[in-house]
Amino acid sequence: MCKDCGCHEGNQRSLLQMGTTTPLLATRKIILSEQSILAKNDNIAASNRNWLTKNNIASVNIMSSPGAGKTFLLEKTLTELNKYKKVSVLVGDQQTDQDYQRLKDHGARAKQINTVSACHLDASMIQKELESFVSPNDDLLIIENVGNLVCPAAFDLGEGKRVAMLSVTEGEDKPIKYPVLFNKADLILISKIDLLPHLDWELDLAHKYIRQINPTAKIIELSAKNGTGLKAWFNFLLEI
Repeated sequence: MCKDCGCHEGNQRSLLQMGTTTPLLATRKIILSEQSILAKNDNIAASNRNWLTKNNIASVNIMSSPGAGKTFLLEKTLTELNKYKKVSVLVGDQQTDQDYQRLKDHGARAKQINTVSACHLDASMIQKELESFVSPNDDLLIIENVGNLVCPAAFDLGEGKRVAMLSVTEGEDKPIKYPVLFNKADLILISKIDLLPHLDWELDLAHKYIRQINPTAKIIELSAKNGTGLKAWFNFLLEI
């Protein structure tokens, strides 16, 4: 989270030179600052959740490393879900609107959120869009978070469900290296499985590591390229 990367505006810590230590008093101030930041975020997230619940809007927050396949999956998803649901999409990236450009013509209302120097979305960013972009008549809000395995997991946005994505082009041990993201997920997607014949990647080992961190989350193996697992993914979104 931001205590490590310093991306949040509320984090006033100066970077230490390599090999130095943080004085005890400074450490205490840092912890208190971080607690304050997260408490403020959680309060706004609770307000977001209340608004979504009041308006009967289901919501998902999709998180993964960069390049895991979130946007390509959403292109396929929006084309299908538009037949059944009124969907809005919020797309988080530090810069550019390339993902928005890819999604806007797939049947859902989409909007880009540029976080600039921050490496995650936070609840206040979502609150602004609930006030100005998301319609009370929507059925589903999909949030594509900034590609990052650390900070997004620490910041509640007010979403109803959390989705973590792991692609087969990453290490099988990502869930145990970045446990917070996978531990808090309601659903874990293993993506790009069409590439398995070409990779030295152990699917069973990935499942083992996921279950060490999260024994109960639903796991879907899928490929947005060839369609494997997409029906299960669509059903998950239609049923929440």
